[in-house]
Amino acid sequence: MLPTTNHNPAFNITRASHVSLAVTDLERSRDFYRDVCGLVVTAETDTHVYFRGLEEAAHHSLVLELADQPKALHVGFRVRTDDDIVAAEQFCKDNNLDYQRIEKDHQGPTIQFRDPVGTHMEFTSSMDVVERKMQNFNEFVAGAPQRLDHYQVVTYDVQKATDFWTGLGMRMSEYTAKDGTDELWGSWMEVKGNTHDLVFTNGRGPRLHHYAFAVPDGASLIHAADVAGALGAGDEIDRGPGRHGISNALFLYLRDPDQHRIELFNTHYQFIDLETPPIRWDISNPRRAQLWGMPASRRWFFEASEFPGEEVHEPVLQATPDTLEDYLGIH
Repeated sequence: MLPTTNHNPAFNITRASHVSLAVTDLERSRDFYRDVCGLVVTAETDTHVYFRGLEEAAHHSLVLELADQPKALHVGFRVRTDDDIVAAEQFCKDNNLDYQRIEKDHQGPTIQFRDPVGTHMEFTSSMDVVERKMQNFNEFVAGAPQRLDHYQVVTYDVQKATDFWTGLGMRMSEYTAKDGTDELWGSWMEVKGNTHDLVFTNGRGPRLHHYAFAVPDGASLIHAADVAGALGAGDEIDRGPGRHGISNALFLYLRDPDQHRIELFNTHYQFIDLETPPIRWDISNPRRAQLWGMPASRRWFFEASEFPGEEVHEPVLQATPDTLEDYLGIH
């Protein structure tokens, strides 16, 4: 069934803001995100590298942490004030959610918790402020990512995840459902006024499918693909360039050295007015995933980054998506 957004949530989430990843080779991963993708290195230590997009004034939107195994550590959101962190902590207590208040470099008050489907989340109310580089056009390289925009999480129970996050004020802009029903297979939810900050899709989860950075224009995606090829990372182009039906975005997906997936994208639309209903897509409609071109590969559908210590569950709803291998008759 379709959820109802709570317009008076316990605390105020403002946007998708930062993602933390465990990587096994910090230097190699730094070079990938800086040179192949075009992100700005804000700071680095022996164990961490902090990145941001060219227009971002917040200290970081991507954090790499050196570890023995690659994992998705946390998906991060901003809340409006320090009081919202206090309210989020009380919400976790009241709803029996695992959580902890922590101190993190370059961040203000911060809380980490697990949502009801096991996604590892982090909220913070502030970050160190740094220089925007959106007019330093001489520093635009590869895709020239401007800002972090959204995340897509694979979950075993889309309905459960969607009910929780709409209860915290997120609005569903688009969704996929079984033909002729409102059985949710995917939900695209937002708080900042475009199509999505947080997406849940059906599958083995919880796992982080991708994190997405907005780029200046469609040509930036082609240039990013050319740069990936020139630097020997062409095989790590996971999908695209192409255009999604859902969100109307032009896209290019790449895999980093530990196979975490980043999306570079452009051109989705505003979703602000409360009377605007979400756009529905039947699960049988292939245009929802791609308006033109061939379907995604099996690895795009079935591979994603696990959260540390989190059991991966089989999905409540079972399906076999049409893949590139099926389209080409490869077995």
